[in-house]
Amino acid sequence: MKKLLLPFLLCLVLALSACSSTTPKETTSPKAAANAKADTKADSPSGTITYQSENGPIQVPANPQRVIVLSSFAGNVMALKVNLVGVDSWSKINPNFEKTLKDVQEVSDENLEKIIELKPDLIIGLSNVKNADKLKQIAPTVTYTYGKVDYLKQQLEIGKLLNKEKEAAAWVDDFKKRAGQAGTEIKAKIGADKTISVIESFDKQLYVFGDNWGRGTEILYQEMKLAMPQKVKEMALKEGYYALSAEVLPQYMGDYVIFSKNPDADNSFQKTDTYKNTPAAKNNHVYEANAKEFYFNDPLTLEFQLNFFIKNLLGK
Repeated sequence: MKKLLLPFLLCLVLALSACSSTTPKETTSPKAAANAKADTKADSPSGTITYQSENGPIQVPANPQRVIVLSSFAGNVMALKVNLVGVDSWSKINPNFEKTLKDVQEVSDENLEKIIELKPDLIIGLSNVKNADKLKQIAPTVTYTYGKVDYLKQQLEIGKLLNKEKEAAAWVDDFKKRAGQAGTEIKAKIGADKTISVIESFDKQLYVFGDNWGRGTEILYQEMKLAMPQKVKEMALKEGYYALSAEVLPQYMGDYVIFSKNPDADNSFQKTDTYKNTPAAKNNHVYEANAKEFYFNDPLTLEFQLNFFIKNLLGK
């Protein structure tokens, strides 16, 4: 997430990486990590495969049983029904993941002792993960650079890593068909020339997003091919997001707006005449989503986002 998707990337640099908790730094020795790796192997199923990671080939379990995700990819793993024993803080607070992750531990790349205790047989994270060398001594560790591949290819890569490439490919094909069909229906209903924008409140700042920064942007712009306001295209398309003030917000609001809303952020702009007088607000074409459910672009979140768009833009 270049800057990790603002909150999830304002934390990964912007919020899409600290996907880490505030746990103090650990000082696990290489020897302790090596011993932990040996202990973990005893609990792992036999058999390995070679995964071609962006950093070169790596031996990983053919049937991983105790996976830790340090940032971003918990939903990708859950979608393929592979067991998780540890996840990042952003995934842990996602209401959509709450039930599945109820008994899964929250971990960070700085809490090596806790990771060792969980005896993972595979660790997954973003390329800016801390303590990468030490993590590799605990279990095979695979990292990805956010945005290096598109959001659907990312799921295919996770599928290869988990030895579930066929399942991942089947979902990708099906999702593209369903999202594309929904987009055709939406354009037929609202008009192909109508624009739609995605905004988010985080802390005291407003953001507008391009076509590849989570929050459903991949679905709306890439799969449904809905139109983006010109101002958004100019300012947010290249970087993926753009910070703006409430005063200029009307320039970035399309005919329809998806508002990824943080209840604990400053949302006072919604009470201003500047906002209320925008066509989208006056026509009740602003659809609010819980930002904590909307950050990511993994299969589980994408399904949630697609259903949200179908419900609100098609009334189904």
